[in-house]
Amino acid sequence: MISPHLTNILVHAGTGLAALLLGFAILAMEKGTRIHNRLGNLFCLFTLMVCFSAIVGLVCFRFMPNFAVITLLVLYQLVGGWRAAKRRTQRPAFFDACWTLIATVFLISLLPPVTSQTGGTNTIAISTFGAIAFVLIYDSVRFFFPNDWHKYLWRYEHVYKLLSALFGMLSALVGNVVRLWQPWSQLIPSAIGIAVIIYFLFKLYKEETALSSYPNAN
Repeated sequence: MISPHLTNILVHAGTGLAALLLGFAILAMEKGTRIHNRLGNLFCLFTLMVCFSAIVGLVCFRFMPNFAVITLLVLYQLVGGWRAAKRRTQRPAFFDACWTLIATVFLISLLPPVTSQTGGTNTIAISTFGAIAFVLIYDSVRFFFPNDWHKYLWRYEHVYKLLSALFGMLSALVGNVVRLWQPWSQLIPSAIGIAVIIYFLFKLYKEETALSSYPNAN
């Protein structure tokens, strides 16, 4: 009989692999199409299962501060990126405020175990901690943005947050599988992720700038 711990690991690994494959497939295809939307919903579903199984593992079997922070990063960014695509030009809603508040509370609660670590593990956790804090500050400030700003910003939020979730999962995978050259081997996916995010944000900016240059562009 398979133990509950092993069952949870199998669910976590299987859904994580599916989410990563879907995520990188979406990166390679045309954006905004029906297939992009459908695969994006599947990506979100599998990533939610990854996060849920990670939470079960952290609570019921073994608590590891660095993976707790990565789980928080992936889950928060996933929901935020999905909400950006669903709400688009609308202002952040009450749910978004609650989501940001809950994530802030959990992040603060993780500060003591994260800072108590030493060595490479602490380097990973602190860098991930800072990445979440940056997004939480932005998500708190955006409630004060003028209404017109949101119709331009939602695409950037969608790209940034979902790519951050994708490469956060990749970093967690490397951290679990690759034992050599830690913590640098786990930091490499994060560095690549930052480069990919910058590329797609710049590409989006160029597309929107070109579109706005047409006289009849909306």
